[in-house]
Amino acid sequence: MRSRDLTVGQVDWLSVFLYGLLVFFGWLSIYAASSGEVVESIFDLDERYGKQMLWVGLSVVLILVILLIDAKFFSAFSYWFYAATLLILVFVLLFGKTVAGSKSWFQIGSFAIQPAEFAKFATALALARFLSALNVDMRSLRTKLIAISILALPAVLILLQNDTGSALVYFSFVLVLFREGFSGIIIIMGVAMAILFIVTLLLGEVYVIAGLLALAFMILLLVRRMRKYTKAILAILVLSSAFVFSVQYAFDEVLEPHQKKRINVLLGIEEDLKGAGYNVNQSKIAIGSGGLTGKGFREGMLTRYQFVPEQSTDFIFCTVGEEWGFLGVLVVIALYVFFLLRLIFLAERQRSRFSRIYGYGVFSILFFHFVINIGMTIGLAPVVGIPLPFFSYGGSSLWGFTILLFIFLKQDANRLNVL
Repeated sequence: MRSRDLTVGQVDWLSVFLYGLLVFFGWLSIYAASSGEVVESIFDLDERYGKQMLWVGLSVVLILVILLIDAKFFSAFSYWFYAATLLILVFVLLFGKTVAGSKSWFQIGSFAIQPAEFAKFATALALARFLSALNVDMRSLRTKLIAISILALPAVLILLQNDTGSALVYFSFVLVLFREGFSGIIIIMGVAMAILFIVTLLLGEVYVIAGLLALAFMILLLVRRMRKYTKAILAILVLSSAFVFSVQYAFDEVLEPHQKKRINVLLGIEEDLKGAGYNVNQSKIAIGSGGLTGKGFREGMLTRYQFVPEQSTDFIFCTVGEEWGFLGVLVVIALYVFFLLRLIFLAERQRSRFSRIYGYGVFSILFFHFVINIGMTIGLAPVVGIPLPFFSYGGSSLWGFTILLFIFLKQDANRLNVL
């Protein structure tokens, strides 16, 4: 018991404080977005702020349980958590409830649970357990295939639930793989493919292929030392061209109509302020109307009277912009950036390879959510429906992020006991 008490006392309380601030400001934003003039009780379960307060209270219980459990428990049962999560994701596909087009919820009375939110920490644990094994060679093809499979299995199951946003989160683990020694070519290829995808949709296949040919010709003509890589450059050109020709097919046949509409609106190919572009347009109006210092607490008319759809969930950041203005937005973003930098610092000081890899998994997931969610609200990212960590309304997301974070903080608290 002394060892357990010692590790609890060594918890990084700065991270706990930042977590508490984000949860508190998130709850305030949910409360501010409520349309009722008179609030009888902050625990009113008929209102979203009341339910969120309940989930915050239960999150505290989860935190205490995690901190009191032996740190080795999470590494020892990593694969069990992962297997159970996959099984539950299959059950959701078979017996789940469809909400907003996604069959990804279990309905329990008036409450709904989304297992995809808990799959993130289970996947991070499983990946950390695999990559931290003594016999793992980061350079081998076998290691790469297994690591990618660990990430792909839950992502595919979630994609089958028609929850594209949650499935995309698993791409964030590329940062973990890169940190652990996988080639940076994976990231470069991912960025290049994203650029080619966007440029092809904007300009068309013919212009993009012509541009690729011109670029390859200029490299071979002007950079002499690259001529010895002629075959490699030509191979890249052929593969890039094949990808370009597949873009339109994938866009037309793979993506759902509403997803295609959102991408077209984001890229400026279409303008649909009353349809696919409505949410983002209202969001930008709300944030812009806050000016420098905002309209004040519960004075945001656009957010409070539901002119912005999904106000308490995906677009909760609008409340900050309208009520607290540019300065409030800066404060919230600064809190997140400082929090994320703190996680990197904690991950790098781990003695256990498992803890370090898991720590980078926590960072990657939170970073992806932070960037994409805020990008959605200001029109810099497509609307894919993922919450802002600790801020957005929802018990599943709050509990999922809380478990994700505090397992890592427990590992960090136990780092001095690792030889």
